[in-house]
Amino acid sequence: MSRIAYVNGQYIPHANAGVHIEDRGYQFADGVYEVCEVARGNIMDMTRHLNRLDRSLSELRIGWPMNRKALQSVIAEVVRRNRVFNGMVYLQVTRGVAKRDHVFPSADTPPSIVITAKRTDPVMFAARAAKGVKVITVPENRWERVDIKSIGLLPNVMARQQAKEQGAQEAWFIDPDGTVREGAATNAWIVTMDGVLVTRQAETGILRGITRTTIFDVAKKLGLTIEERGFSVEEAKRAREVFMTAATTVVMPIVAIDGESVANGHPGTIALSLREAFFDIAEKTPSC
Repeated sequence: MSRIAYVNGQYIPHANAGVHIEDRGYQFADGVYEVCEVARGNIMDMTRHLNRLDRSLSELRIGWPMNRKALQSVIAEVVRRNRVFNGMVYLQVTRGVAKRDHVFPSADTPPSIVITAKRTDPVMFAARAAKGVKVITVPENRWERVDIKSIGLLPNVMARQQAKEQGAQEAWFIDPDGTVREGAATNAWIVTMDGVLVTRQAETGILRGITRTTIFDVAKKLGLTIEERGFSVEEAKRAREVFMTAATTVVMPIVAIDGESVANGHPGTIALSLREAFFDIAEKTPSC
């Protein structure tokens, strides 16, 4: 079955999907995006994803491409048309198509919207979680507004490529003082020797990950304590457990940092218990 994309009001074959060459997303990375996990036929945490989309659009002064209820329906329809039972749905909103100019186009320029969905293999992700993944560290070199889920991701792309070339699956951005910011596409966590979960506070400096937010609910259900504070690379290397969170990976144990084994080189029980409980606690919106 060929994939289907939604582009500016039309459902069209994925292979034929496209936007105008003067779309500001293409010209300036002038847009935002969201990625939702699809698990067992449900779109996960849609409310929180759309709340964050609303914030990102507001911060960049981009209008909604349609009302929220309509957008929810289109997202579900894209998932349904692509017959995605386990996978992900991606949506991108840009400031629209206009003659190339750095300043905003006229206020009546309609935003552009693209929504796609694809299948993923939950067995593969489960096997990866059972084994654990590796991360490298790179200096923080992004703009300060990483709290906006912007499509301007070139530093993240370069960091992920560097990780791949070093046999790792993720890169952590590190502040000059050695404090971990976040991953190129994930939030970073450690578990102290006392069993306390630690992740950097999300008021500024990192993206408030939706999976990260839901993990607070999961941890409460499991009776675990969370501290929001910075932690250094060295503290992470000494931690009882290390893991990352994202919509595409949920909770993924980390077993090496910069080639150095951490957490005894094996996924920890706390990370795996969070991963196991996540689906039962996260919001679930049926896709059909």
